[in-house]
Amino acid sequence: MADQKKNNISEDNNVLGGGVTPESATVQRINKRRRVIKSFESEVESMRTPAQKVADWIAALSGNIAFAIFHVIWFSFWVVANLGYIPDIKPFDPYPFGLLTMIVSLEAIFLSIFVLMSQNRQTQINDLREEVHLRVNLIAEEEVTKVLDLLARVYRHLNIPEEKDPELDRMLRPLNTKEIEEQLRAQLNIKR
Repeated sequence: MADQKKNNISEDNNVLGGGVTPESATVQRINKRRRVIKSFESEVESMRTPAQKVADWIAALSGNIAFAIFHVIWFSFWVVANLGYIPDIKPFDPYPFGLLTMIVSLEAIFLSIFVLMSQNRQTQINDLREEVHLRVNLIAEEEVTKVLDLLARVYRHLNIPEEKDPELDRMLRPLNTKEIEEQLRAQLNIKR
């Protein structure tokens, strides 16, 4: 039984050429796409400035539960200590906790700056990705239109009668990106 299965696999490999099965070819394509995506991400990551690296690190650090727990503990200790509930600690920032308010305000200002820096960089990366997607989609659309055109020629060459199909006629025309853009602008009420 195992020998029979082995023979079938080797025959399939010979038919497909080069020992590649449809499943392994699909896996290879998926792995290639993943490598392209990872290389794109690693290239963008390697181009970060030191300030962007710090901003990303701070944004990642401040965006987790440990950061929140630390602040709850810190604020609780500060308030309890400055209300005089801890006998060995003399209140150093009495109610209404002006020093704490100033520290928290400064922390909020700097955190928001670092988070915005990180988000701006991420937005630039996303914009670049969207541009790549758009270009790939436009190329794919041109290729599909060409395939439809070739198929229509094959139909004519084989003298197969074609039905009048307005949708197919529309598909055979090149994509008008300006028309799509104008439709989107109209839907979003964006004026030029």
